[in-house]
Amino acid sequence: MSTSLFSLKGKKIAFSGATGVLGKSMSLYLAAEGAEILILGRTPAKVDELVKDIQAAGGKAYGYICDVIDEKSVQSAFSQIENEHGYLDILINAAGGNMPGAVITPEKTLQDLELDGLRKVMDLNYLGTAIPSKIFFPLMLKNGKGNIINISSMAASRPMTRVMGYASAKAAIDNLTKFLSVELCAKHGPEYRVNAIAPGFFLTEQNRTLLTEKDGSLTGRGNQIISHTPMSRFGKPEDLNGALHWLCADASEFVTGTIVAVDGGFGAYSGV
Repeated sequence: MSTSLFSLKGKKIAFSGATGVLGKSMSLYLAAEGAEILILGRTPAKVDELVKDIQAAGGKAYGYICDVIDEKSVQSAFSQIENEHGYLDILINAAGGNMPGAVITPEKTLQDLELDGLRKVMDLNYLGTAIPSKIFFPLMLKNGKGNIINISSMAASRPMTRVMGYASAKAAIDNLTKFLSVELCAKHGPEYRVNAIAPGFFLTEQNRTLLTEKDGSLTGRGNQIISHTPMSRFGKPEDLNGALHWLCADASEFVTGTIVAVDGGFGAYSGV
C-alpha cells in the first residue's frame, strides 16, 4: 500500500481549540507529520506559546486570534488566512467545553439549571463549530476539495448524568456532522467531507477533579467510568492521533458523515 495515502505533508489545517490539552497534543502530532497548523484561539499568549512549541519541534505553525462564537472575529481570521495562505485543506473544530451552570449535580434538580450557562455551552460547542465551518468553507472551495473534522463526545450518544448542557451540545455536533456531510457532497461534490471524532474519557484540566482525587485515586464517578470501559483506563491525548491522522489523510477519502469513537470500548459495554 502506498504511504502517500497517509501523507499529511503540506496540508494546511486550521485548528480551533488547539491550545487545550487534547488540541495541543493533536496539533503537535499533525505538525510533526508535515502539516501546516493554522491555530485559531482567543488568548494570544496561549496561541503564541503553541506556535513556538511547534516551531521548536521543527514544524510549521501560524497563530490567528479569534473567538469561534463571534462571527466578525472569525471573519477577520478568515481574511488573514486567505491573504497569507490562499486556501485550506482541513478545518478541525475542537473548541468546546462545559460550564458549571449547565451541570445538574447530585444534590441539585432540574430547577437549579442555569439557562444562561446552558446557552453558553450550546453556543461554545455548537455555534463554535457551525460558525467556523460556514466562514472557512470558501477556502476549501478555492482548493477544489476540503475536509472538516469536528470533535464530539461519547456523551452525545450515551447521555451522562450531571452534564446536561455538554451532552446535548455534543449530540448537536453529531447531527451537524451528518447534515453537513450530505449538504456539502450534494451541492459541491464528493471531494468535500465532514466527519467527527468522539473521544471517551480523557483526563483534562476540565474533568480532572471530577474523576480523580488530589492523591490521584479515582473518585466515585471515575470508578464508574473505568468499570464500564473494557480497556480499564482513561484515554491519553496521544490515543487520538491515529484516528485523527486517518481522517486528515487521503486514506479516508470515501469516509464522510461518520462519528469515530475513540473510547476504549465504553460505548460497546452494556454494563453486564
